[in-house]
Amino acid sequence: MSALEFIGNDVNEAVQNACTALNIKEDELKYEIIETKKKSIFSKGAVKISVHVEDEINEEVKEAVKADVTVTENINGEEKIIKFVTQLIDKMGMSGKVTVNFKEDTKIGISIESADSGLLIGRRGKTLDAIQLIANAVSGRINEHNKLKVIVDTENYRTKKQEKIISIAERVADQVRRSRGSRLLEPMNPFERRIIHTALNNVDDIETISEGDGLYKQIRICYKGK
Repeated sequence: MSALEFIGNDVNEAVQNACTALNIKEDELKYEIIETKKKSIFSKGAVKISVHVEDEINEEVKEAVKADVTVTENINGEEKIIKFVTQLIDKMGMSGKVTVNFKEDTKIGISIESADSGLLIGRRGKTLDAIQLIANAVSGRINEHNKLKVIVDTENYRTKKQEKIISIAERVADQVRRSRGSRLLEPMNPFERRIIHTALNNVDDIETISEGDGLYKQIRICYKGK
C-alpha cells in the first residue's frame, strides 16, 4: 500500500477532495486522520487525512483517472500528464505549478513548485511516491504503446534523498566489511532500492539482496569477501 494525503477545512471536505481526485465513492475510501488543526483567530481550521492506495492501482481506478484527463488532438502526452498532475494536487486541497524539468526518450521528469511541498512529499516521501504511481498509470493510459515513465519531484527532494541513500549505503557497507556480516536496511520503495543496488554494484566484497514482498522491500547488505 502507498498513501496520499488530502486536506480540507474538516473531515468531510478532506474526504470529498480524496474521492474527487481518485474518482472513487466514499464507502470505497480507506483513510485515517493524521492531523487536525483547530480554527483560531489567525488561521482556518484544517484536517489532514491519509488515504491508502493500492500499489498496482486496480482497473476501475485506472479507467477513472483515464477519463479524468481531457484528451484532445492538439495536446500531446507530456501536456496531458502535466495537466493531470496539476488537477490531482488541486483536488488534494493544495496548489502548485507543474513543469517539465527533463525529458528523455522513455522518461519524463515533472517538478512541482508549491508552498505545500512538505505535504506533497509526505512522511518518508510516501505521498510523492503515490502521486508518481498514479501519474505513471495515467501515462500508460494516454499512450499504451509508447509509455513515458514519469518521475515526480518537488523541492529537489529526490536528488537530496538519493545523496542521503548513497551515503547510508556506503556507511553500512563499511560496517559489514568490518564485522564480516550483514545488515538489513529499513523498507524502501523501488526507486530507493535501485540507488542502493547501483551504488554498491561494483564493490567487490559487498553484495545487496532485496528481501520481502510488495512495493516496500528491504535490502540486506552482505559481506561476501574478496
